Amino acid sequence: MATTPSARSVVFGFGAHSVIGEAPALLEMAQLADREKLDLFSLSDHPYVGQRLDAYATVGFVIGRTRHLAGFANVSNLPTRPPAMLARTVTTLSALSGGRVVLGMGAGGLWERIADMGVEPLTPSQAVDAFEEAIVLVKKLSGGGPPVTFEGRHYQVRQIDPAPVPAPPVWTGSVGPKSLAATGRVADGWIPGHAADWLSPRYRASRPVVDDAARSVGRDPREVRTIFNFPGQITDRPVARTRDRDGRWLGGSVDQWIEELTGAVVEHGASGFMLFSPRGGTPDLASLGRWAGQIAPAVREAVAKHAG
Repeated sequence: MATTPSARSVVFGFGAHSVIGEAPALLEMAQLADREKLDLFSLSDHPYVGQRLDAYATVGFVIGRTRHLAGFANVSNLPTRPPAMLARTVTTLSALSGGRVVLGMGAGGLWERIADMGVEPLTPSQAVDAFEEAIVLVKKLSGGGPPVTFEGRHYQVRQIDPAPVPAPPVWTGSVGPKSLAATGRVADGWIPGHAADWLSPRYRASRPVVDDAARSVGRDPREVRTIFNFPGQITDRPVARTRDRDGRWLGGSVDQWIEELTGAVVEHGASGFMLFSPRGGTPDLASLGRWAGQIAPAVREAVAKHAG
């Protein structure tokens, strides 16, 4: 059986794919989440879509208008955000907010659109190499110490002073075997792709790759936590089937969510959950209220009782 995270270490948040016109609604949701002591919110990072809010500008604005909520790009579009500058961005956000930021990292997916931004395309193998280099470089440019010189295949810096602020936790959106192995070697968390959960074949095939890579460099695999993007409907009454024929979570009543997520933590070692709408978009305000006010506290309580 998987090692159960402590109730305090299990994080709850929500994800958004907000366009510019939805900025007031997003802020209202973030402030609700903050009042209810949710842990974090996330925004997708697709800078080639002009209608979307920029992930890092929005994270900075929202954590400046909240007191407890952390923010992150789910996940950063690395090819358009050079890691040396990304290190400056996240360490500054961390310093200003008292550590309320996570660095979500991805190798880049929609390369035809990324190339439209003027970025030289990389092969999938090159993109993963660059992704691992970037995580290493961000960490080197954080936490103080002597000037850093880094000569990678894709990124180089020479005699750059690290920020005196520690790097935030780095969570990746790795999917392929090579990327999963990089996550195990250098990252702090993993968000399974395609909203795969703890019962999915994708998770069952992928998590051992992360664990084996962590062990290969002397790390405890438990250092790499798993946080699930988790879409679903929160219903007024219990439903007959909470999962479809393929095993994908559909949703259910508050009590059904509590039972499902408690099992995910206790039996499968889940470390966190990001609520999305049933279609994978931004949840509605009423569902977020139930998530933050009823489901998250009850799961934390149930996990604490099990650990005690």
